[in-house]
Amino acid sequence: MTAETFETLSVAIEGSVARLTLERPERLNSLSRRTLADLAEAARFLDRHRDVRATVVTGRGRAFCAGFDLGDFSNPDPEITMRDGAELGRLMAEAVTGMRSLTIAAVHGHCVGGGLVLAAACDLRIAADDARFSIPEVDLGIPLAWGGIPRLVREIGPALTKELVLTCRPFDAHEAKAAGFVNRVVPRTELDGAVDDLAASLATKPAYALFQTKTAVNAAAEELASTAQSFRDADVLVVALADAESREAGRRYLRDRRR
Repeated sequence: MTAETFETLSVAIEGSVARLTLERPERLNSLSRRTLADLAEAARFLDRHRDVRATVVTGRGRAFCAGFDLGDFSNPDPEITMRDGAELGRLMAEAVTGMRSLTIAAVHGHCVGGGLVLAAACDLRIAADDARFSIPEVDLGIPLAWGGIPRLVREIGPALTKELVLTCRPFDAHEAKAAGFVNRVVPRTELDGAVDDLAASLATKPAYALFQTKTAVNAAAEELASTAQSFRDADVLVVALADAESREAGRRYLRDRRR
């Protein structure tokens, strides 16, 4: 078995199957700037292992991913501009989407905001029955970025994308399945087995046919709702963070969370 440890995640390769695990359980695997960079680098690392045909993406502990690490809002990195920081999420999502291997998100517990974009960047999604999804960005005073809007539109359609993003209401695994966002819902105790079985099954299939099928579906999805303009998301985020009403909404949301 091959293993590689990054600062905030780990990668293990056994035969033709890899497992990419977010390793910040104390933060519910929230996506710090470091984590976003690690995810993009891990995707490139796995692409160098051409024998890997399926990659499971999961999170350690009681959550898949609680979204962008809000601590990064109040702790800007002096080594990176605000816009470049805002770009990290898009670069992460594009790196995961572009991986050669088929990616399977194993979703349990909270899957929030940017964590939902990470799941959407994967090819397939299996959710535990305890999974809870939400997209709180508008309540935070910022738009959903990182190419999240076109990814959601092509998975669940424009009307439901508008509803879930604008209302910020949470939804469970069964609603996510009914909407077409997840492929399957299983009991929490069966999630690892179900995902491992799927990954093992895919790994037995011809690599060329797997890759060409993934490439063709992704190309068709881009024609339905392209992510080509997602580079503009960073500019939109920077404007939102400077807008007085948006900033007050974010402060109010954070105050309410602490109560």
